[in-house]
Amino acid sequence: MIIEETRDLAACHALRRTVFIDEQGVPEADEMDDQDAAAIHLLARDGDRPVGSARLLIKGDTGKIGRVCVLADQRGTGLGAALIRAALDVLRDRGMVQARLGSQTHAIGFYEKLGFVAQGPVYDDAGIPHRDMTLNLK
Repeated sequence: MIIEETRDLAACHALRRTVFIDEQGVPEADEMDDQDAAAIHLLARDGDRPVGSARLLIKGDTGKIGRVCVLADQRGTGLGAALIRAALDVLRDRGMVQARLGSQTHAIGFYEKLGFVAQGPVYDDAGIPHRDMTLNLK
């Protein structure tokens, strides 16, 4: 399994379409936004097959991790955690002080195991309950 920065937005979009739009019912208008052009994209491949991705947005000294997705047949393999660790490495390499993300509520425990702390109330994002989480990088 290789995880690296990519400019292959088509592969990232295909993964996000499968996971978020097809599986979770997120409206395409909510999933595909205008922030991809400014983002750092990570792509996980199993051989030549794209199997997971994440998007990083930089604002000041904070990096926002989002659009984290792993294909169904790869879940439970540790790939999701590897994607988050790779994202945190990228943010640290760019001098970020804090990482944040909006976690679907069912995934809060997953992110807590990686050091994130839930903050604030539960909110709706594209019809799915979420909660903000942060991790200090210094």
